Amino acid sequence: MGPDRKEVSLSQGTQAVVVGKGRGAPGDDSSMGGRPSSPLDKQQRQHLKGQVDTLLRNFLPCYRGQLAASVLRQISRELGPQEPAGSQLLRSKKLPRVREHRGPLTQLRGHPPRWQPIFCVLRGDGRLEWFSHKEEYENGGHCLGSTALTGYTLLTSQREYLRLLDALCPESLGDHTQEEPDSLLEVPVSFPLFLQHPFRRHLCFSAATREAQHAWRLALQGGIRLQGTVLQRSQAPAARAFLDAVRLYRQHQGHFGDDDVTLGSDAEVLTAVLMREQLPALRAQTLPGLRGAGRARAWAWTELLDAVHAAVLAGASAGLCAFQPEKDELLASLEKTIRPDVDQLLRQRARVAGRLRTNIRGPLESCLRREVDPQLPRVVQTLLRTVEASLEAVRTLLAQGMDRLSHRLRQSPSGTRLRREVYSFGEMPWDLALMQTCYREAERSQGRLGQLAAPFGFLGMQSLVFGAQDLAQQLMADAVATFLQLADQCLTTALNCDQAAQRLERVRGRVLKKFKSDSGLAQRRFIRGWGLCIFLPFVLSQLEPGCKKELPEFEGDVLAVGSQALTTEGIYEDVIRGCLLQRIDQELKKTLGANDVSCTLDGCLEVPWEQEGAAPNLNLVSSFLAGRQAFTDFLCLPAKSSANWILAASLLSCSCFRSGFHRDSPVFLVQLAEGLSHSLETVSSHSVWSFQPTPRQ
Repeated sequence: MGPDRKEVSLSQGTQAVVVGKGRGAPGDDSSMGGRPSSPLDKQQRQHLKGQVDTLLRNFLPCYRGQLAASVLRQISRELGPQEPAGSQLLRSKKLPRVREHRGPLTQLRGHPPRWQPIFCVLRGDGRLEWFSHKEEYENGGHCLGSTALTGYTLLTSQREYLRLLDALCPESLGDHTQEEPDSLLEVPVSFPLFLQHPFRRHLCFSAATREAQHAWRLALQGGIRLQGTVLQRSQAPAARAFLDAVRLYRQHQGHFGDDDVTLGSDAEVLTAVLMREQLPALRAQTLPGLRGAGRARAWAWTELLDAVHAAVLAGASAGLCAFQPEKDELLASLEKTIRPDVDQLLRQRARVAGRLRTNIRGPLESCLRREVDPQLPRVVQTLLRTVEASLEAVRTLLAQGMDRLSHRLRQSPSGTRLRREVYSFGEMPWDLALMQTCYREAERSQGRLGQLAAPFGFLGMQSLVFGAQDLAQQLMADAVATFLQLADQCLTTALNCDQAAQRLERVRGRVLKKFKSDSGLAQRRFIRGWGLCIFLPFVLSQLEPGCKKELPEFEGDVLAVGSQALTTEGIYEDVIRGCLLQRIDQELKKTLGANDVSCTLDGCLEVPWEQEGAAPNLNLVSSFLAGRQAFTDFLCLPAKSSANWILAASLLSCSCFRSGFHRDSPVFLVQLAEGLSHSLETVSSHSVWSFQPTPRQ
């Protein structure tokens, strides 16, 4: 083994290698942000592979069942009555992304560890890479390291980060020795950027100025959110089925209550599930044997966790990729078998649900009156304040952006300036500094809401805040797309600047009315969805001992249908979900003073985080197919191209927006090229005109 290594128990039947000052020590590249060298040997990795195989063996049957239920849900929604108050805004087809951000930083890395200059790049898909210098990046060289930002927390206070390190190994706080990581971390850092993860090595960066730190903070927070909510944004039946399967799997393990374990891709979610299951035993068995003291010991702990996490993630990714062909075939088969029999399935489901509702009505009503009703008004009001304040900030920014366009058209019809103003308007949803006002509003009630929800076992406040921020960004994107579409339709070459500005102001009024309608609908969906996330697992846990005993007597009726899309457990949960939604809707009517709160009583198929037509899953680690369109820095334009009025802004011979050019006109093509040759790319990824950026763009 050598003098630098010490064996400690990893879990039953295996040993973990805890590294001192040899390879993989807290002071080398593997722990300070370079390429990892795993401290796990072959036997330990094989044991972890067995743990992952066991997880998949228990999880995949649940996943298959939820795939069938999700397909039934989708088909019944397609065939059922449509919601009377649909979306008024056009749906933006632009893929969620973050702006690529790059620049110099310093990073704590190397052996011995020291602060070294690097060139850091945050990709549009939210992946962070760092290079030895800028030229290495520009020449397409290999990066020193990279990471997906899923699950990370960003800290910009050195004192707060040191307290977090101390909390990792509290039993050794009184035994501080000035080892290398300790001494370097305690040297004051002016503008730090610490990325902390519960199961991965920490990344320590520092910016040169406060302005650079602020810009990186916004960019990194955007990347963390983008990578964390890929499953929640997806409307694919497989994504919904996966999230439901994870919840049911954990309930079968005795874990009721939502938390942030479902942030990330499917492989990352399963990895987090297994890591949380194994963490108590891993901590108890390995921490006593870790070499070092104080914060050096905490570094060693994060190094070990990172190696275990990497091994589990590799196994989960491989297992889900192997399941992908079966999943595709199963989805196609379910569509063919469920659609012809959907009426029969829904009738049988309604019959069983009615009988179940009668059987559990007493215990369910008692639980709701005793536990839920006293807290429901405060929870609903706090949820409403959270989303309402965020969307009101979106409305303010939207109105200001439309006003700037009208003002620019009246005051300075210069093609270049107007084109840049249009570009800035189209980029508003992806401008992190601008949208930060809306995002902060979503965070203001986090503490209060967390206190209200914690007694019900809900610990998913990060997911909830991300959901509110995603909603704000999506509504902003929809409103921007709608404004550009309507402007393209109403502006002609016969108008002068004042007339064009007046028409834009009328468009402004229409867009704000549509935004008000859609924001009200979005608020209700948000409150209903997150209300279910808070209360449903708790109610299920309270009814678990008694009401579940009633289910076997309904098995015969369900099995007689011969479809895996119906299960007694699924119908049982739908009944409870329906009763909860009735309570939430009643409280919403009281709070909003409205009579248009929609409620699906028996079906109860409302989806938390549901946004019709939301962007597809884009996480490249996931076994869900990623979107084919690359993340690019394009202007957000509607499906019917508004390139004409972008073009008209570049025509110095005409001071109004123009929409009457023929696409084969030489003038049109020349001016289009002139307007789009600007360094700011302005054609939408779904426009009729396609422009492919260079790899670095």
